[in-house]
Amino acid sequence: QVQLVESGGGLVQAGGSLRLSCAASGRTFSSYRMGWFRQAPGKEREFVAAISESGGSTYFANSVKGRFTISRDNAKNTVYLQMNSLKPEDTAVYYCAAERAIGRLATTPWEYDYWGQGTQVTVSS
Repeated sequence: QVQLVESGGGLVQAGGSLRLSCAASGRTFSSYRMGWFRQAPGKEREFVAAISESGGSTYFANSVKGRFTISRDNAKNTVYLQMNSLKPEDTAVYYCAAERAIGRLATTPWEYDYWGQGTQVTVSS
């Protein structure tokens, strides 16, 4: 079992930056692949970024590529999402998620086993 707690959301102007953190419980964090998703009102939850167990592989949605980075610190049981050049369309609740699998990094919500409660990111124009 893994419990995930996101933090770092808030209100920022367009062009600004935020860094989200996701702290995980348990001693097996390094065996999980981690992902970030977001959900805007009235829309489906969409993939943002994913990172492999060691942090050596990452994958991003086209909409955030070049603006967002994902990283992890296994010693701190934490995964991060650095968001730069934010746009109003980035406004959403952001969720981190964990999954254990082999093969490619997962990009769909149903592939993930554990979820955090979410943190709100609002980008004003």
